[in-house]
Amino acid sequence: MSSSRPYLVRALNEWILDNDCTPYIVVDAGVQGVQVPTEHVANGQIVLNISTGAVRGLVIGNGAIEFSARFGGVPMQVFIPLQAVLAIYAKENGEGMVFGSEPGFPDPDGDGDDASAQKADERPSGRPTLKVVK
Repeated sequence: MSSSRPYLVRALNEWILDNDCTPYIVVDAGVQGVQVPTEHVANGQIVLNISTGAVRGLVIGNGAIEFSARFGGVPMQVFIPLQAVLAIYAKENGEGMVFGSEPGFPDPDGDGDDASAQKADERPSGRPTLKVVK
């Protein structure tokens, strides 16, 4: 079967927007083919606002997410292979989904689901938290 990730990203993006929230994605900037502003990458990841007010021409395809946006006033075409999307969530309340490994996709944290659940519990309060939903 094909990956469920593009379908879930599209559905969650629509759900977040329908609830008047702002969709953000967490991207592994080290995945081959990722084209994001490297000056905004921290710890190998970048968090991007993909709301209609922040980006132009958003396309969430079966293989990649593409859009144009401005970073520090400089326009850029962004390209993100779907396997690089680690999570999608609403900025306002942290509701969303963290993606685990899928056949043909690398394991996002490289050490299994138990470790990622433990890392989520260690995050400081006041920041959005995400849970792996199976």
